[in-house]
Amino acid sequence: MSDIDFSAIPESGKIHYIQNGTYKTRTEILKEWEKIKFLEKEKSESKGWIFDIMKCIEKLKKEEFSLQEIYNFEQDLQKLYPENNNIKAKIRQQLQFLRDKKYLKFLSRGKYKLL
Repeated sequence: MSDIDFSAIPESGKIHYIQNGTYKTRTEILKEWEKIKFLEKEKSESKGWIFDIMKCIEKLKKEEFSLQEIYNFEQDLQKLYPENNNIKAKIRQQLQFLRDKKYLKFLSRGKYKLL
C-alpha cells in the first residue's frame, strides 16, 4: 500500500501502462510522457495551480473549451486558494502556461483546445 495521495493529480498528469485492461505500447507511453514532462521541473506550489486548472479542464469532458467555462470554476478555486483575490487572472496565467508548454492550443479570443 502507498501513502502517496494520487487524487491531487489530474488524469492527464498520470501515465498508465495498462488502461482498461489493455497494455499500452512503448510509443504511446512515451507520447504521454512528452506531453506532461514539463511538470517535472515545476515547483510544488506551482504544480498545485497547474493540476487544479488541468482538473477543471478535465471536468468539462471536451477537447475544445472557452475561458468562460473555466471561469465557472472560480468559486471552487477560491475555496482552494482563499488568500488569492485574483482567481480569474490566475486562471488566465495558468492557461497561458499550459499553452506555452504545448498542453493547450489557443484557437481564438477565449477559446482553447487540448492537444
